[in-house]
Amino acid sequence: MTTMYRVTDPATGQVAEEFPTATDAEILAALDRSATTFDEWSRTTVAERAALLTRVSEIYAERAEELAEVIRLEMGKSVPEGKGEVQLSSMIYKYFADNAEAFMADEPLRGPKDATAMIRRKPVGSLLGIMPWNFPYYQVARFAAPNLALGNTILLKHAPQCPRSAQIMEEIFIEAGLPAGAYINIYASNEQVADIILPDPRNHGVSLTGSERAGAAVAAEAGKNLKKVVLELGGSDPYILLDTDDVQKSAKTFFNTRMGNTGQACNSPKRMIVMDDIYDDFVSSITEAAKKNTPAVPGEEGSRLSPLSSVAAADRFVEQVQDTVSEGATLLAGGKKYDGGGAYVEPVVLTDVQKGMRGYYEELFGPAVIVYKVSSEEEAVELANDTPFGLGAAVFSTDIARAERVGDQIDSGMVFLNAPEGSREYLPFGGVKRSGVGRELGPLAMDEFVNKQLVYKQS
Repeated sequence: MTTMYRVTDPATGQVAEEFPTATDAEILAALDRSATTFDEWSRTTVAERAALLTRVSEIYAERAEELAEVIRLEMGKSVPEGKGEVQLSSMIYKYFADNAEAFMADEPLRGPKDATAMIRRKPVGSLLGIMPWNFPYYQVARFAAPNLALGNTILLKHAPQCPRSAQIMEEIFIEAGLPAGAYINIYASNEQVADIILPDPRNHGVSLTGSERAGAAVAAEAGKNLKKVVLELGGSDPYILLDTDDVQKSAKTFFNTRMGNTGQACNSPKRMIVMDDIYDDFVSSITEAAKKNTPAVPGEEGSRLSPLSSVAAADRFVEQVQDTVSEGATLLAGGKKYDGGGAYVEPVVLTDVQKGMRGYYEELFGPAVIVYKVSSEEEAVELANDTPFGLGAAVFSTDIARAERVGDQIDSGMVFLNAPEGSREYLPFGGVKRSGVGRELGPLAMDEFVNKQLVYKQS
């Protein structure tokens, strides 16, 4: 079988390492081992599972430099940003270790005096995770930490360009003391997911973070086999600036947030909606920042502009921008790849993007800033909601009541007021509309793949 899994340095386009795609027999063996280990793992106490997840958290912290270097080579993330991702992943494992017992506590129900009723949370079995390349450790932690704390077991199919980090994560779980079958890394093909794993009764659900197309395909197969799904898909998040005491500072905050991970984040603020009285100054500041943001060696301290994840991703991004400009948008900065090879692209600033243009509804997964001018709160809300996505949003104003009033009208799974969008271990993450279904992180994460069993006792 031709391998899909390879490490390709996006800074050079050179293949560094290849891993063999699993055979059908290996996938079936992994399913069997995951299901068998569930019988053992689900009978451990919550405290025992929490202790092991605490050790996972410690290992991530201890190996931060090494882990960051791995994903620098796999998908181009700068080492400082990579270390930040590893730290957040460590915090996620520790959060669920610390809170699992409280989250799984029996929930009493009110009823007649001669009866007792409660909701008891129990694990459901072996789960499949399908994870993307943009945050190789963090995305897995969001799925794995709460479900391992519950007592579920996991098969993890990572992105084909992240095979080294995928292998290391399995090794960390084993090093921490989890049974070898509690978390199994599989180099599976899409066909093996659809034809072998999802139809198998030993699989009890699937969580996917990725594109709309991938989410729709997996959800269709899961539904056909009566399996639950959690989907975290695309985003075109609005960042609404109603007013500010310092336009340049606001522009800098937005630009730095948008350039995180070179713009390759589902909840990155992809549409800047600015009131007309500050629009010109804002656009000028953003354009100046974009022109100064030039490539640096991946991993260099202070570098904000790393390559995109692959040459193919860079080519698609440039094509989206060029098509949008050809349709009438104004390009104020960027718009092409840098000379010298690899997946480096110039940061883009676009204005005058209208309905019908490619950049209006498509998610630009790269360092692109699109700025819109509005003249009222109503116009800002209408524009913010005019998207097939509904992941997150941010609203800024010197008047917090005004920010709350506007934020309350946004159709999204998350709203941040006077703060850039971000991810924290205690904040539920997820969206509405075509951004997906379900929630990860925070107390809601352990309510997804769980049997909420009713226990009723009558005296």
